[in-house]
Amino acid sequence: MPINQSDIEKVANLAHLELAEEELKTFGSQITEIINYVEQLNELDTTNVEPALGGLTAEGEKTESSRRDEIAGSLGQKIALAEAPDPSSGHFRVPKVL
Repeated sequence: MPINQSDIEKVANLAHLELAEEELKTFGSQITEIINYVEQLNELDTTNVEPALGGLTAEGEKTESSRRDEIAGSLGQKIALAEAPDPSSGHFRVPKVL
């Protein structure tokens, strides 16, 4: 599927990006390569492949999830901090990130 410059400009506009002329050419060829790579999936025989759990079928119907969505109690502070490498005053202590 060839991508032309107007396609790239449209995508850039939708993403609120300002691209230089050189960037439009670079991204055009890169997006074409990505689309060609992904289109290879259409060549796979998926007739005997079950839909993924929790997704949608080809008809748009829900599939069954692998577990029931039931309310359960929380761990509690003591259990949650039991395996923490450096708990402090009832909290997780983590390195400072600046």
